[in-house]
Amino acid sequence: MFWSFLILVAVFAIAYFVWRIVDMLPDFIFRLSEIQRDLAEIRRQLADASIEADTLDDEPAPAVTNSSAPAPTPTVSTDASPAASAEEDDKV
Repeated sequence: MFWSFLILVAVFAIAYFVWRIVDMLPDFIFRLSEIQRDLAEIRRQLADASIEADTLDDEPAPAVTNSSAPAPTPTVSTDASPAASAEEDDKV
């Protein structure tokens, strides 16, 4: 008789704890979904920031000019004279 009463109390205790856990599940699931939504928003912001950084890297850098430097002088090649190139054109 004593063991029957002890088993009945154990079953009621287990039922009570299961009821408490099931009662908390909707709140737990809601909080979990809020955390997932916040993480998705953070990932989206990071992805947008990296896309903006990539587009900024693709734009050409502005040319830097140094006004104090002299202009480059054109160099003339002395490998072939103009007369030699005219003779080659006549051969073709």
